[in-house]
Amino acid sequence: MSDRDNEVPAAGRPVVLRGGTVLTMDDAHTVLTDADVLVVGDRIAAVGTALEVPDGTQEIDARGGIVMPGMIDTHRHMWQTAMRGYGADWTLTQYFVWYYLEHGKTFRPEDVHAGNLLSAWDALEAGVTTTVDWSHGLQTIDHAEAAVDALQAVPGRFVLAYGNIQAGPWEWTADPAVRAFLERRRRGSGDLLGFQLAFDVTGDPAFPEKAAFEAARDLGLPVTTHAGVWGATNDDGIRLMHEHGFMTPETVYVHASTLSSDSYQRIAATGGSASVSTESEQSAGQGYPSTWQLRRFDIPVSLSMDTSVWWSSDLFSAMRTTLGADRSREHLEAHAAGDTVTHVHLRAEQVVDWATRGGARALGRDDLGRLEPGAKADVVLIKNDASPVSFPLLNPYGHVAFQAQRGDVHTVIVDGRVVKYAHRLVGADLPALRRTIDATVEHLRSTMGEEAWAQGMNPDRPHDEVLDNPYQYTDYKSESTHDARPAVPAEPLL
Repeated sequence: MSDRDNEVPAAGRPVVLRGGTVLTMDDAHTVLTDADVLVVGDRIAAVGTALEVPDGTQEIDARGGIVMPGMIDTHRHMWQTAMRGYGADWTLTQYFVWYYLEHGKTFRPEDVHAGNLLSAWDALEAGVTTTVDWSHGLQTIDHAEAAVDALQAVPGRFVLAYGNIQAGPWEWTADPAVRAFLERRRRGSGDLLGFQLAFDVTGDPAFPEKAAFEAARDLGLPVTTHAGVWGATNDDGIRLMHEHGFMTPETVYVHASTLSSDSYQRIAATGGSASVSTESEQSAGQGYPSTWQLRRFDIPVSLSMDTSVWWSSDLFSAMRTTLGADRSREHLEAHAAGDTVTHVHLRAEQVVDWATRGGARALGRDDLGRLEPGAKADVVLIKNDASPVSFPLLNPYGHVAFQAQRGDVHTVIVDGRVVKYAHRLVGADLPALRRTIDATVEHLRSTMGEEAWAQGMNPDRPHDEVLDNPYQYTDYKSESTHDARPAVPAEPLL
């Protein structure tokens, strides 16, 4: 049995992945060897060994490979992807300067569309079948229309988290045009496109964000918010959300890095989850990646990549950097106490869960993130017979978390449709996409001018206010975002 590399499984035909190591990510984290996964329509029809399949089923040879659920990224600023790598040496302050203060407002609707197209194909190619587009560049309805049009042009599963960093959330959520857009685009969108509201809470005692939370409640949409971000958001915002009853199980707290025990307890008590972007937190400075805290308070975790203006855009990177950061913290604390870690607490199996089932939980989608009969057919095959890194396959969770990379993703199935096969995307016109991205880069570069473009890779701080409030839609300032955090917490890890 072998794949013919040019024979892409036909749309609508059942597909069976034969003979792989299957990470079901079911409640028991069952691992099956030499097993099959049968896809019929948009669902997983069966998982097991030597499955009988319907006539006409197309077979994909998964021997020597790993079959796992599609990965889920719960926080990615997709509109920024045309600037891939531009800010490789930025700090978070420099990111605020470039996007919030100076140049984010120069993105046209077509630039948002271009970034979303590139990011959507990028995600699928890396086995990320569901991505939350944390789209805080939606300055106008035209920008929002362009964002959704791009997402729906790519055969993945997406959630538009509607946001606008150029206006107060209490302003844009009250705009009848925004509400009409959300209600109209939700109708008939199916389950390949979902919606959230994306905004942050500054900690202003007047709590102007209350109106945005009320709008989310009226619209029946979850809120995703950057919380626990050094220099931007911290405990005051969490407290205000809690006191006003806006912390719910559907709320996703992005980063959650510089919070107190009180805030973590509030998140845990209200059932929310955290989206951890470890590459981002390590490099930009939102705070030390928070999994070591989240585990203490039993807060559910999902993983995300934030923005490829800086970092990688695949969850393999997220898994390995998260393991590295959490274990580094554990060793640091042990050494500070004159002790030695002999057994690490965060395991490869757990970060694979966070990259799949964790994202599904955060989105309230129990039909995603697992390979069980009846679940949605979002499936990834990791197999690369041309690579010596593909064998031996001894610990499949460890292989996914530490050995695999996007080039090893052989097949990606979304909603029963094969969107990558034999290491190549299906239906992606990459030359045309490159021309589209080139046009956006040329627009931004010409608008800024060559000197500003070159300096933008290492922008200076224009004034001190950005350290106390990067959100230019409000004059509120608070030094509480800079409260010192101890290098080693008083409470030990569990």
